[in-house]
Amino acid sequence: MPQWLFAFLAALAIIGALGAILQRNLVHCVLGFALVLIDLGVLYMGLGAVTVGFLQIIVYVGAIMVLFLFVIWLLNIQADTGVRGGASLGLKLIGALAAAALAAELFVIFSHAPKLREVRTIAPSFGSVATLARVLFTRYLIAFETTSLLLLAAIVGAVALARRLAGQSAAVAAIPPRPGMRAPESRREVA
Repeated sequence: MPQWLFAFLAALAIIGALGAILQRNLVHCVLGFALVLIDLGVLYMGLGAVTVGFLQIIVYVGAIMVLFLFVIWLLNIQADTGVRGGASLGLKLIGALAAAALAAELFVIFSHAPKLREVRTIAPSFGSVATLARVLFTRYLIAFETTSLLLLAAIVGAVALARRLAGQSAAVAAIPPRPGMRAPESRREVA
């Protein structure tokens, strides 16, 4: 991969990450994050791991990001209006400390990274479908199946949270009854 293309894709990933962090609309944040994940897939492909790049795009952008969008739309999450009172100063301080810790971690990682002349070559089968399948379905089979069960539980939970009884409006379905008050009658028939 030419260095100018790598620099362009890295800049695009940084722009997408900033968009995911700085946007106030949650759908725009998810779209910025999807841009970052697509860009990472293209970087994988450019570095020779074509299978991993396609899996990155198909699984993360095609499935996980769509799941995020559906959850946001099903739960009708609105844009955050900001923190009121003196709590915003504390949150900014915690955010600044977390950013400083991440910058220090990046410095340590880059200072211990191998020099360019010390980098070893990778095996020709790196990133191939056969190698990936062998590792995924032998060594990581339980983690792979557990992840699929967790995603299924998340989908069922999102549908259960978003489901409304027949005849209820969105405002009534979201408000639980107060103690001592009777819940509104449902028009659902029991079969």
